[in-house]
Amino acid sequence: MLYLAQVQKQEVSDNICLQLLACQNSDDTWAIVLEENVLVLPPINSQNVLNEGMLVLADISENNVVLQIKTATNWVLELVEKYLTTDITPEFLQQESQKVEEWRQSLTLQSQKLSRRSIELEARREQIQNLEAQLQQEKQLLESTIAQLKTDN
Repeated sequence: MLYLAQVQKQEVSDNICLQLLACQNSDDTWAIVLEENVLVLPPINSQNVLNEGMLVLADISENNVVLQIKTATNWVLELVEKYLTTDITPEFLQQESQKVEEWRQSLTLQSQKLSRRSIELEARREQIQNLEAQLQQEKQLLESTIAQLKTDN
């Protein structure tokens, strides 16, 4: 799993650690790591290229083994270019999120209305069928009464 992490040095042992800040979900969205999660790197991994405070992207296995580390500079610059230079602000995203929620609620209401109308139409159709059946019976009764009156005369 891919993580955004900050490089830290332990004061006592001088080991290099990664403070996990966010993780990538399977759908390419990111989630903030809420619990403090620090991974101590083996001396081989640090190779004196990781400076304290540096942001990195770390590929970490399920067993918390660091598979790969690369600087997050290009990734962050890509985010800035893609989202922060095109008038997409947090406020704009919040407004769009509210619009989407309003549309979702509106569509839900419309769907409920359509379902109710469909049920009403089905009930009316059944009523009409029942009335047609009654009319057919009355017609047959009238025809048989007329036929009987003719034979009685």
